[in-house]
Amino acid sequence: MRLDKFLVECGLGSRKEVKEIISNGEITVNGEVTIINKQNIDEASDEIRFQDEILTYKKYRYYIMNKKAGYITATEDFKERTVMELLPDWVIKKDLAPVGRLDKDTEGLLLFTNDGKLNHKLLSPKSHVDKTYYVEVENDLRTEDLISLENGVTIDDYFTMPAQAKKIEDKKLLLTIREGKFHQVKKMLEAVGNKVLYLKRISFGKLKLNNLELGEVKEVSLEDIV
Repeated sequence: MRLDKFLVECGLGSRKEVKEIISNGEITVNGEVTIINKQNIDEASDEIRFQDEILTYKKYRYYIMNKKAGYITATEDFKERTVMELLPDWVIKKDLAPVGRLDKDTEGLLLFTNDGKLNHKLLSPKSHVDKTYYVEVENDLRTEDLISLENGVTIDDYFTMPAQAKKIEDKKLLLTIREGKFHQVKKMLEAVGNKVLYLKRISFGKLKLNNLELGEVKEVSLEDIV
C-alpha cells in the first residue's frame, strides 16, 4: 500500500493533508524519516509512526457509544447536532457511520462502523437483531399490557413481531424487540394506552451497554458484534 493512502485510511487527514505531513518529515517508516508520499509500505509488518505514535491499519473499525439525548443519529445535518459530534478525537472518523438510529431524545447504545456490509446485515429485516430498551412510562403497567406487547401490537397498520416485556417497577420495564420501525418502542407503548417518558437502549445484538458512561465511546471488535 502507498504510504499516503495508508495515512488517509488511518484517519490522519485528506490525501492533500497527509502529503504535507509527509513532506514535513513527521512520518517514520521502520525508524527512518521519509518524505516520499508514494513510498510503498507493508501495512501488516512495517512500523509507521506519526509524532512518535505507532499507526495501526484497520480496514474496518467498530465503536460503541452511550448516546446522549439531544443529538440526532445522522452523519451530518444543517440544523441539528449529530452523534458524530460526540465522537472523541481518537476515533478514526473516515467513512464512519452509525448503524441504525436512536431518536433525538433517546439515550443508549449506538454502534458506529465503516463496514458497510455489516451495517446492511444488522439492519436487514431478515436479521431480526434483538434490541433491548429500558423504558419509563407515564402510567402503571398492567399484566395485560405486558402480554399485549409480547404478543404483538398494531402500529401504523403494522403488527409487531413477538417481543419480551419485563416489568421492573410499576412504571418501568425492559422491552426487547427484533425490528427497527420508526419510533417503534414509543408507538408500541401508545398502542397499550401508555406514554414513554424516558428511553434508553441497553443492548444491540451481542453488544451490551454495561458500565459505559453517558457520552463515552469505546472500540470493539467484530467478534463482539456477531
